[in-house]
This record gives sequence, structure tokens and C-alpha cells, in this order.
Amino acid sequence: MRGSGRVGVIGAGVALVAVIVAGATVTHRTFIGVALNALGVTAFYLLALLARRLREGQDQAEQLLVELEGSRAAEARAAALSERQHLAREMHDVLAHSLSGLVLQLEGARLMAARERERIDPQLADAIERAHHLAKAGLEESRRAIGMLRGDDLPGPERLDVLAAEFERDSDVPCRVEIEGDERELGSEARLTVYRVAQEALTNVRKHAGAERVEIHLGYEPGGVRLVVEDVAAPGAAPPGPADGGGYGLTGMRERAELLGGTLAAAATGRGFRVELWVPA
Repeated sequence: MRGSGRVGVIGAGVALVAVIVAGATVTHRTFIGVALNALGVTAFYLLALLARRLREGQDQAEQLLVELEGSRAAEARAAALSERQHLAREMHDVLAHSLSGLVLQLEGARLMAARERERIDPQLADAIERAHHLAKAGLEESRRAIGMLRGDDLPGPERLDVLAAEFERDSDVPCRVEIEGDERELGSEARLTVYRVAQEALTNVRKHAGAERVEIHLGYEPGGVRLVVEDVAAPGAAPPGPADGGGYGLTGMRERAELLGGTLAAAATGRGFRVELWVPA
């Protein structure tokens, strides 16, 4: 039954001869009895051979099915990659070029303001300087988004310090990052969600003047990761409220968190505004 080809035939032949010899010389059976025994051995061999062929055919069919599913998955990935590359080209041609021109114009305005600093309002020069930094940051973000569409590494929690430093530089509002728990690798979507929620929360703080400082807390918990972005309003200033602009609004981030099985809450506190994200990991 386990032999294949010549081995199986030889094994069946030996068994057949043994049955015939034993039936004729040992048990002294009649010719019909010996013939029936030989026919039983032959039928058993043919049945085992058929079962083996059926098993091999089933294995081949399963292998072909696995290969077919793999080829379909590869075609789907190729189609998705082609679409992402198309979007990346469109973003590069439209958004990146526009932001590049804006950066150049603001660079010229910044240099003119520096030359005429004694004759213009210092607040205007500072506003131009900050606009220049924001435009450069937007250009970097658009290039990073294009890289993500082309399959580059996605930003994650490791960039929170850079994000906080850029926010502090552009807004003159102190921003502190605190990480608690044992750091571990997150999935690509969870990494991106943590980064984008922190980015959107800081964008909202920047849009609403009055924050005295911002605190970012990232905690690695047993079942997931928790991000808290909270600003503290300056004395006498109205606390910032939620915003939903820039294409990465809190509503979209809440939907992204829910798709991952997490939650996102945003609400005013007694001293400012708090955004809290939890995603399983």
C-alpha cells in the first residue's frame, strides 16, 4: 500500500506467490480456494493502488487551490499597489508642487522681512517665519504621505518626540512627551493611528490660541496602547475646542480607531482639552 511503482508491484507479487504456495503446499486447499485467495490479494492490491491514486490526486488539487489563492492574492496586492502609486503620482504633481511653490514664496517673503525688519511690525515678521516653518512641515508631511502610498515605512510612536519638537518650535507652546510601560512593536495601522491622532490633536491646539502647555502620554498596557494628548489653557484664556480640518479630523481618527477595535474620546476638561486613544495591540 505504501510502495509506489515497481516496489508496490514486487510487494504484491510476493504476497500473491506466498498465498498460492501456502494454499497449495501448507493448507492443501483446492485449486478454486487457492484461486479465490489469489484473487482476493489482487483485488486488495488494486483497491490500495486506487486509494493511493485518489489521495495523490486530492493532494495535487489542494496544492493547486493554494497556488490559485496565492496568485489571486498577489494580483490583488499588485492592483492595490498600482492604485497607490497612481495616487502618489497625483499627490506629488498637485500637492507637493503647490507646497514647494508656497515654501519658495514664503522664503522670499521671509528674506524681505529680514532686510526690512526695522521698518515693519515685528509680529508680521514672526508670522511670516512661522508660516514658512508650517509650509515646510506640510511639504515634509506630503512627501511622507507619498512615501507611505509607495510602500515606505509608516510613521509611528517613535516620531512623537519629533512631532512635539516641531509643534513647540512653531507655536512657542511647551510640549512634553511621556512614555510608560514596556515598548513593543505595533501593527502598521495601529502605529499610523497613534501618530495621526497625536498630530491632529496638536493641530487643534495650534488652531486655538490660549494653550499654556501640552502633555502627550503614551502608555503600553497589557491589552493595547493608550495615547493621551492634553493641553492646559493659560490663565484667563478659553480652553481650545475640537476641530476637524486638515483631512485628519478627530471624526476620521475615531472611525480609524473603531476599525481597529479601539476607541477615541475627545472632550473639554476643567483646565483645557483632552484627546484619548486606545487601540488593541
